[in-house]
Amino acid sequence: MCLMTENETSEQLSQEPFELTAGQADAGQRLDVWLAAQIPALSRNRIQSLIEEGAVLVDQVMVKARHKIHPGEHILVIPPPPQEPEPKPESIPLDVIYEDADIIVLNKQAGLVTHPAPGHSGGTLVNALLYHCHDLSGIGGVKRPGIVHRLDADTSGLLVAAKNDDAHRILAEAMERREISRRYMAVIAGVPKESSGTIDAPIGRSRTDRKKMSIDSRNGRAAVTHWEVVTWGPGISVLRLKLETGRTHQIRVHLASKMMPIIGDTVYGWARKREMELIPRTERHLIQVLSHVERQMLHAMELELQHPRTGERMKFFAPPPPDVAELIEAIPAQLTQQQLEKEAEQRHKASE
Repeated sequence: MCLMTENETSEQLSQEPFELTAGQADAGQRLDVWLAAQIPALSRNRIQSLIEEGAVLVDQVMVKARHKIHPGEHILVIPPPPQEPEPKPESIPLDVIYEDADIIVLNKQAGLVTHPAPGHSGGTLVNALLYHCHDLSGIGGVKRPGIVHRLDADTSGLLVAAKNDDAHRILAEAMERREISRRYMAVIAGVPKESSGTIDAPIGRSRTDRKKMSIDSRNGRAAVTHWEVVTWGPGISVLRLKLETGRTHQIRVHLASKMMPIIGDTVYGWARKREMELIPRTERHLIQVLSHVERQMLHAMELELQHPRTGERMKFFAPPPPDVAELIEAIPAQLTQQQLEKEAEQRHKASE
């Protein structure tokens, strides 16, 4: 078993092989959970990635993260050798809400991709962070240094990144335990029947389009989204949402599955013509503003977390950017209950 000495940092340790032997008290535990407890230098997310990559062997055999530990099993963890980061520092403007030696909280602008990916080798948030910080955590992988969670390119709002490996590990574990609170604002097409609700539906990779996600009750990962109506409008509504989990495209997939697609979402939402057909022709200003929407109307508005070093509970707020604010302001005063019921009836008829 590899043990940390006083002169070793968690970053150095996270690159060295680990050899462990399970005892009687370890019987029945999930492999990823057990390893996270045995190797504090690695987050559970990182361990799960290593298992998927085949870098974790149990008695010289590759297994799944859910493998149940048996006494006497020999577990070998071999992190891949360090590589030179592919992203290069780029001078890209950042809206920094808060920064210290451990974390940086940003209000990400719409259109900025979080990390390099096929088709986006540069011009990403990671490139901007490398230029701004110089000392980001590397435990998240060479293409995503410091990134604890991500926002879709067309989603604006709050995001936290770690500036060292200890902060990254603590924040990643807090995220996994659902101790980091994230609230969003979304403008959707149509009018919900209820004023609030919870969508509890597992999400997985679409079987027909690998670039998309979908509700998958058999193989999907647990996903929970809470929502409530902030503004009722004629054929359009504003929602406040709170995430319990952070699956890829979670809010967009969940809302679309309930016939509440986000305005401007070209992947999971409706065509602009269909969005505009729900708006009465008398609402000319709203129709005009809606016609100029260029991206999905989703904004990460609130972020609450416990500081990884001090333990202080910190809360951050970012108001809606101009494009979202303009659309919200164009929605007329709240409708009556009779109008709401009529709008809901029309929306459900249109979906049949």
